[in-house]
Amino acid sequence: MAIPRQLPNAITVARIPLAVVFFVLLLLGGAYGLQSEPLRWAAAIIFIVGISTDWVDGYLARRHDIVSDFGKLWDPIADKMLTGAGFIGLAVLGELNWWLVAIVLVREWGITVHRLMVRKEHVVAAAWMGKIKTAVQGVALSWALLPLHVLIGMEPWTLITAVLMIAVLVLTVASGIDYIAAQVRGSRRP
Repeated sequence: MAIPRQLPNAITVARIPLAVVFFVLLLLGGAYGLQSEPLRWAAAIIFIVGISTDWVDGYLARRHDIVSDFGKLWDPIADKMLTGAGFIGLAVLGELNWWLVAIVLVREWGITVHRLMVRKEHVVAAAWMGKIKTAVQGVALSWALLPLHVLIGMEPWTLITAVLMIAVLVLTVASGIDYIAAQVRGSRRP
């Protein structure tokens, strides 16, 4: 069965307004969902659906051989908008430390700016380490967004969140270094 050629790109673009809706619902739910637990659940579900579409659009594009430069450029940008909204929202609510969010955002936005600057020369697709980093960010943010502390208690939930965010921090820095090293190696080639 053939799918429309632009379906993967449409899925990518749909993540952008989804990030805005998610962010608003997260803030309205309040810290740990204390203002409105249903809004916190809704925000978490929207985030999980949104971050899951990252796999779907990539799978469809590869499976049907319709990978495009647009998708290579905008897929990571849409991911960064969604995950960035999650990190910033959790920091605004006091659930994540700003220093961690700052490190993540500097890496994410720095690479995004670089991709936009070099897009006329070549499109920089996400590398394997960047894809792993995005997957771990998605899992960590999903966990942190779901108000599971109501079910399992605040201490275990906070401990698991902290461990996941340490993994995010390590992978974010490592994949940033990997990206820079790859770009330096690429610029040295004739």
